[in-house]
Amino acid sequence: MEFPKANHHDLAGGDRQDEVHATKFLLNTGYVDAKKIGIPGGSHGGFMTLMAIGKTHDVWAAAVGTYGIIDWQTMLQYEDPSLQEYDKSLLGDPVKDKAVYEATSPITYIRNETAPLLILQSKNDIRAAREELEQAYDVLKKGRPHPRRAFLSGGKTRIPRRENQIDSIPRTVDWFDTYLKGAGSSSAASN
Repeated sequence: MEFPKANHHDLAGGDRQDEVHATKFLLNTGYVDAKKIGIPGGSHGGFMTLMAIGKTHDVWAAAVGTYGIIDWQTMLQYEDPSLQEYDKSLLGDPVKDKAVYEATSPITYIRNETAPLLILQSKNDIRAAREELEQAYDVLKKGRPHPRRAFLSGGKTRIPRRENQIDSIPRTVDWFDTYLKGAGSSSAASN
């Protein structure tokens, strides 16, 4: 029963290293260009994308994080009580284990990213509050030599809703086409 608890108090620790090792494996095949590796993710995958781009920023050439957790402390303030208890079971007490919450929050690291980063989130998401995206935007709007965007989708809840997918999927594809292929229409970058 150790494996299910391997990332308790260490979210995006070992599992992020799995992403890095998988990427290195692909590079070692000789079939993959390091300048064309993007990392996307939604929900927990969005959280993982933001942690990856912030903590191991030299691995990926572009990233899109969709409705991922940005700051665990903010998350606790705005989420449903049952979800709060679940998060506490993973991270511990928010006061006693404040250092764990900070160490596992992408907001601590996303200023270190070195590749184009797009963050997408729905306006009224019950898990990742609008305030989270606003925090990320405050960090991302600081000058950088490459594009960084935080975009609030028009949908009412999660990106999996059809109307949100119609908005977010083309933005994601265009982002990667633009920054990995150099062929996108740049509509993702203009919003």
